Amino acid sequence: MNKAPKYNLSKLASKVKTLRTKQEMTREQLSKKAKVNYNTIIKLESGANKNPTVTTLIGIAMVFKCKVEDLIA
Repeated sequence: MNKAPKYNLSKLASKVKTLRTKQEMTREQLSKKAKVNYNTIIKLESGANKNPTVTTLIGIAMVFKCKVEDLIA
């Protein structure tokens, strides 16, 4: 029997911030490229948003050219 993979959203904030800063991108640039509200990026990186939408995760993953699973694993 296959078990579903476990995801750890607690690391999402630091992963997004790390990826963004490595690419020398501002929060505003990320929000525009990901088509996500600027305040959503702020809340996500601060850890205040613990339950981001799938649309938000897909948008961010597309900017960083990774899978959503890479952001939340």
